Amino acid sequence: MREQMTPKERWLAMVRMQPVDRLPFWPKLDAAYPHAQRGRFASWSLDELHAWMGSDRHVWIPPCVREVRQRTAVEVVTEGRERRTIYRTPYGETELVTRFDDDSQSWHPVRFPVRGRADIPILTAFFEDAAVELDEDLLAQNRARVDEIGQDGIVCSSIGESPLMRWVEWLAGVERAHLLLADCRDEVEALFAAMHRVLLDRARVLAEHSPVDMLYMVENTSTTLISPAQHARYCVPHLSEYGRIAHAHGRPLALHMCGHLDLLLPALAALPADAFEAFTSPPLGNTRLIQGRAACPDVGLIGGTNAVLWTRPAAEIVAEVERDLDALPHHRGIALTSAGVMPPLAAPETIREVGRWVKAYPARM
Repeated sequence: MREQMTPKERWLAMVRMQPVDRLPFWPKLDAAYPHAQRGRFASWSLDELHAWMGSDRHVWIPPCVREVRQRTAVEVVTEGRERRTIYRTPYGETELVTRFDDDSQSWHPVRFPVRGRADIPILTAFFEDAAVELDEDLLAQNRARVDEIGQDGIVCSSIGESPLMRWVEWLAGVERAHLLLADCRDEVEALFAAMHRVLLDRARVLAEHSPVDMLYMVENTSTTLISPAQHARYCVPHLSEYGRIAHAHGRPLALHMCGHLDLLLPALAALPADAFEAFTSPPLGNTRLIQGRAACPDVGLIGGTNAVLWTRPAAEIVAEVERDLDALPHHRGIALTSAGVMPPLAAPETIREVGRWVKAYPARM
């Protein structure tokens, strides 16, 4: 089949629930992927790998904003494989410690800045002091990068992560986050309010000025981390406000949600979001495309697979993907990706073979 759309056109039509010439295909590669390869692929850049695999590129660039402070400060100190992010305020200081993992080529938290009740007002003061401004230098870099990508992909930036999810993942850790939210709800909710105000300001600046094609909230939502009741109480109102700001400026908003979503689907359907990205099938997720489409008929679904599936032979991957695609009433608003990050165990040749099958799949528009 002769392709009639560019990758950018294909992505934007998918997000708008419009017909496309074929399903977008995006193997989600990060720095860990080439790091784990052997032979010629070990020396290839991510751009070279995407080109060889036939990817419809989904490119992330830094948001063109900065935070200005009057009474507080943040300092990042890196020593070897350990990085300390120090939050300094008039009420004291605390720090996040992360450690570099060679296999994943990423930083993971090993010590959270909130270790007890006394740390909450420190972080509240830190967020209350933040003023969000447009960063003209980053804006110029963003414009240049968007021009460089051109029609070869969709370009995205993140507004941030909603307060509850950042609290659980980066500020307190899962167990302590829930204990403190139960034991000192007023203080934690005051912190959430300060964080939310900063995110609202970031959303406004990015929606007005950023040259990207789509904005994101990087949520990592999963009922393995939070409950449906907590999602309804905190995430839904916050995400709704960010979505309304994006839409007021004509910007599509995607939510990166890579976990268990089945119990959240009715609430997610009501959000002002245009796409759910990293929509993950079992066994890592618990939602298949048919469940997402039934509950959220007007939202783009980006994903449809899982990392375990991609460790299998191409024929097995294709068989499962074909079964899930065939079950759908139509294929508008569907992009086939690795959902979460592509596992390094997936051979480049396998990814390319599956991609060729996806591109030839007779999508029903």
